[in-house]
Amino acid sequence: MKDVMLVTGAGQISMAIARRMGYGKKIVMGDRNPENAEAAAEIMNNAGFDVEPVEMDLSSRQSIQQLIARGKEYGEIVMLVNGAGVSPSQAPVEAILQVDLYGTAVLLEEVGKVIAPGGAGVTISSQSGHRMPQLSPEEDEQLAVTPTEELLQLPILQPANITDTLHAYQFAKRCNEKRVMGEAVKWAERGARINSISPGIIVTPLAIDEFNGPRGDFYKNMFAKCPAGRPGTADEVANVAELLMSDRGTFITGADFLVDGGATASYFYGPLKPQA
Repeated sequence: MKDVMLVTGAGQISMAIARRMGYGKKIVMGDRNPENAEAAAEIMNNAGFDVEPVEMDLSSRQSIQQLIARGKEYGEIVMLVNGAGVSPSQAPVEAILQVDLYGTAVLLEEVGKVIAPGGAGVTISSQSGHRMPQLSPEEDEQLAVTPTEELLQLPILQPANITDTLHAYQFAKRCNEKRVMGEAVKWAERGARINSISPGIIVTPLAIDEFNGPRGDFYKNMFAKCPAGRPGTADEVANVAELLMSDRGTFITGADFLVDGGATASYFYGPLKPQA
């Protein structure tokens, strides 16, 4: 038997964190596109890791439960890395809420039932969650603790209150941040921790598609005018995940870490501030 790391979303950020923290463990890597999971597994297995690719759909509780069951075949689940999700230019409003908001909430809930004592998880959120205007304390609490199967019935998440896919994505990421706080209280009952990381623009194949797409100038302007003056790398996100998931992060739980080169600071107080 081995300690097990569950990874959802076989993208660059997930893989960077898995390479940093997954040595010596059985890594069960789920992705909606099995070819993505198989390609990531091949790269990592050729580098000495032990990765099993699995087809999984973050929007389905049954699929999440099957991923967890596969992991438990090998040993105790000690780590979760959730990098799965869809972006505003990839999916309609309903899919963004179903995958990024509901699916993440279900994943944190289900893994929280089985995570081993001393275990740790990170879920990848987004700087977008920090851009949206503040919600009321009551709305924040709803996002944090509403039972998962009732989340999508919340008044604030009804289509009439969501303007476009970017707004839906911001809502989903704000919910991720609040959900991590709510779940951290429950994970603590098992002696485990959960945090989120909110990256800015990170260079991945998806981001390169965006740079070359219809919103490319918007993204290029964003990283040019952020304090760092450049986009980030998956390994820079993994640096933060390594702290959060290692023994050096044992006093950190229920927190969100913005890793965006200062883009959010520039959005509120600098050259990226929207014109009134």
